[in-house]
Amino acid sequence: MIANFKTRIQHKIDTKTKPLGALGQLEDLALQIASIQQSENPTLKRPAILVFAADHGAATEGISAYPQEVTAQMVLNFLNDGAAINVFCNQNHINLEIIDAGVNYDFEPHTKLIHAKIAKATKNYLKEKAMSDAQLELCLQQGAKRTQIHQKLGTNIIGFGEMGIGNTASASLIMHGITQIPIENCIGSGTGLQGKALEHKVQILKKALEIHHTPQNPKDYLMTFGGFEIAQITGAMLEAYHQNMIILVDGFIATVAYLVATTYEAKIHNNAIFCHQSQEKGHAALLDYLNATPILNLNLRLGEGTGCALAYPIISSAVQFLNQMASFETAKVAQKLI
Repeated sequence: MIANFKTRIQHKIDTKTKPLGALGQLEDLALQIASIQQSENPTLKRPAILVFAADHGAATEGISAYPQEVTAQMVLNFLNDGAAINVFCNQNHINLEIIDAGVNYDFEPHTKLIHAKIAKATKNYLKEKAMSDAQLELCLQQGAKRTQIHQKLGTNIIGFGEMGIGNTASASLIMHGITQIPIENCIGSGTGLQGKALEHKVQILKKALEIHHTPQNPKDYLMTFGGFEIAQITGAMLEAYHQNMIILVDGFIATVAYLVATTYEAKIHNNAIFCHQSQEKGHAALLDYLNATPILNLNLRLGEGTGCALAYPIISSAVQFLNQMASFETAKVAQKLI
């Protein structure tokens, strides 16, 4: 049944007034979205991007160019509509939600801030596991809850961003653990580390791997090295799949959360759209590992869900051409002779 449906959608795409395949990746997106919704006229409803913020205990080890307090400061910037993700979401009429998953700060009550704080930062993985099994399960539940709320509001396309000083280091460790790609190929500059500072980051992460040399499975890697924001994104993505929503995957950190999600639910790839290839070193290798083709490559490395917001108009164009573009028959345009 699904195969027959895809054949019908592919025929609809192929008989639009254009040379075969001329809209390139837009055609792939149109087929994917139609297949997710099992509709010949798919729709994008109430697009949303959820930004999860949390701090990392290992941030004190010099793995970032910025101090830990920047996490809280950026959350306040989000709440004041001052960040790039605010600008792009406002531009493209995307609902934006900011979630405190574990920031080391006591925020005043704010109508735009969702409180899902597990603790004030994870533990330092150079000394112990970043989080307990109970904390990980609570993260997955909290992430799923946020997705459920948006689904009930009518959202059928949802993206995920993050903010957390030190989270590229966590993501690199998780990526290495699950993929077994050499750790050096998983580590990038993050917030802008170069030279000796970047070498220090590499050495710190190698030390972390020596300390925790026997995580048993992907869940254990997430618990050992992960951040609360990464874990909540994982739970949110899994719930989005279970609700048959379109999942927008942002940059390096969000893709690592997606990588973990694939170990829980392999078929999640059917619903995932990869919005961009980050400039962060490990992202290209991870996308290749996942056999994923991103929409954009703009040398971004900001996070926040910015790649999702920037890619959204292109995704919308894929839906619009499928629904509105004339066919050769309806437009009375002659088709290719040979």
